[in-house]
Amino acid sequence: MFGSDFFIGNRARLKQLFTGTAPIILTANGRLQRGGDTTYLFCQDASFWYYTGIEEPDVVLVCDKDKEYLIVPPRDAARQAFEGAIDDAELRRISGIEAILDEKQGWKRLGTRLERVKHAATLAAAPAYMESYGMFTNPARQRLIDRLKSYNDKIELLDIGEHVARQRMVKQGVEVEALQKAIDITAASLRQAFRPSKLPTYAYEYEVEADLARSFRRQGASGHAFAPIVAGGARACVLHNEQNSSALSADELLLCDVGAEYNHYAADITRTVSLGTPSRRQQAVYDAVLEVHQYAISLLKPGVILKTYEDQVEQFIGEKLRELGLIKTIDHETVRHYCPHSVSHFLGLNAHDVGLYDLPLEPGMVVTVEPGIYVKEEAIGIRIEDDVLITAEGNRVLSEALSRTL
Repeated sequence: MFGSDFFIGNRARLKQLFTGTAPIILTANGRLQRGGDTTYLFCQDASFWYYTGIEEPDVVLVCDKDKEYLIVPPRDAARQAFEGAIDDAELRRISGIEAILDEKQGWKRLGTRLERVKHAATLAAAPAYMESYGMFTNPARQRLIDRLKSYNDKIELLDIGEHVARQRMVKQGVEVEALQKAIDITAASLRQAFRPSKLPTYAYEYEVEADLARSFRRQGASGHAFAPIVAGGARACVLHNEQNSSALSADELLLCDVGAEYNHYAADITRTVSLGTPSRRQQAVYDAVLEVHQYAISLLKPGVILKTYEDQVEQFIGEKLRELGLIKTIDHETVRHYCPHSVSHFLGLNAHDVGLYDLPLEPGMVVTVEPGIYVKEEAIGIRIEDDVLITAEGNRVLSEALSRTL
């Protein structure tokens, strides 16, 4: 689906967006320790893949004026036995970059260039630990930055993050095709799991998760694009409840927030279904979320700024919460007590893809629409999420084929 022309074109457009003469230097992710001498399954830096198509860790891309080359790390016999050898010819075929240099040659060439320039362009490193998410980050970008500065401690590094975000926000046709395939696989898998004859047979959340994973792989996806959320009853009120280990009960609602990954592109769909006959209250809350969902989609079109859109949708959620008797006064704090997350985010190579939320939407951008209402004291957690392509005429819901019936 993605030939070398895709990656060659992406690099060319990046050079057009970044008008400076400084060399552009990007790094692949590194492997992360899982325990002892084992690693987590390798996951490539999305932007590095976008410009190269390369899956290997620790490779460095250099775009210097009209010259491009890759610096490939050494891999001794022991690592080759476990991970395989790096095939330079394959790297050339995938990326469209002819010059493949080993570690010594590559850094000698790049180091000589760095000693003579005042600026170099790269992607800024995230903090080693992101407090707001409670997670450690991949150290590859910081490692690259430290190495660049070791050749010239006075060099000024220019962050091209905004250029990359502007480029990746607008999807090309082949990217939309990959997204649509990931979405179709996800929808078909959920449809199969939610069959009236199948749904009552699930005793535990993990059984649903396992069936979805199996269905994703059988249809050609690489697996889950993110940790799946399969949560019944009150557990659905924890937004990222990923344990998926509890028993299911017929009087509960089941929330599934999942997405297949196909050719690196992520679907992100949420459906909430009743495991038995929904109560009047469950149905009322569900209908309120569905109304918000439909209202939010109706707003999406070119020119809309997501920050403004979020304020509009928040007001509408407040009206629904008041109708449900959950709040009396509509304000940010009371609304966010029952809906603590944003309604939309960008979608693409990551489920939460890069994007600039203060820029107007353009045709080719893909966003989610995922309002929710979470009433912990009533053990009701409901979210409905679809994936939406912005078009010249307005929008197209890429996941429209999947029913939204409770």
